[in-house]
Amino acid sequence: MAQPAAVSTPRGHHETTARYVLPFVVFIAFLALRNVALLPVRPEYALHAIVVAGVLVLYSRPVIRLRPRRWAPTLILGAAVFLIWVGPDLLFPHYRQQWLFQNPLTGAVRSSLPAGLRTDPVVLMLRVFRAVIVVPIVEELFWRGWLMRWLIETDFRRVPFGTYAPLSFWVTALMFASEHGPFWDVGLIAGVVYNWWAIQTKSLADCILAHAVTNAALCAWVIVAGRWEYWL
Repeated sequence: MAQPAAVSTPRGHHETTARYVLPFVVFIAFLALRNVALLPVRPEYALHAIVVAGVLVLYSRPVIRLRPRRWAPTLILGAAVFLIWVGPDLLFPHYRQQWLFQNPLTGAVRSSLPAGLRTDPVVLMLRVFRAVIVVPIVEELFWRGWLMRWLIETDFRRVPFGTYAPLSFWVTALMFASEHGPFWDVGLIAGVVYNWWAIQTKSLADCILAHAVTNAALCAWVIVAGRWEYWL
């Protein structure tokens, strides 16, 4: 006897949504609490990384995909986004001092890492771990995995990953840009590129890898060149 087709239930929909969204909510909550300064930087970084990574592994793992389909182009694309990110400031040294980038809405170009901790190997390791491992998974689950599909249909499970719709494409890119404060311009370009790559590859894993490569290159640039302002 043929098996009945699976039925999409509200409970299943909400549970799946939470797997994509909860890590991002927890991540942002920690960033908000950072301003309260309840903990010293080293324990705060460790707790942030451990808790968010724990949510990813213990709760969101069923929806995480870590097998890229197009390794070489994805690595190149991630490196290209890094060059786009730092390019304007290298070509035009005073570019980001304009009001368009630093204002009460976007904030200031100022590192969140105190100067006295910029040679602390534990702090640097935790910051790099968060940027290269945690952030790409958290953000790609939320932006490309959930929001870009949810804006097409609220039961986003019906929308294949990488489906293109103009409204969802540009709203996701703009919101991604807004997350990056005074770097919103390059954040917008990065959001457009990552969205486009999701459409091209139909692969969450490729988007995670591209994002991780960008962040890894940026971390190396920050530490080696002393450009700490990129770590907001």
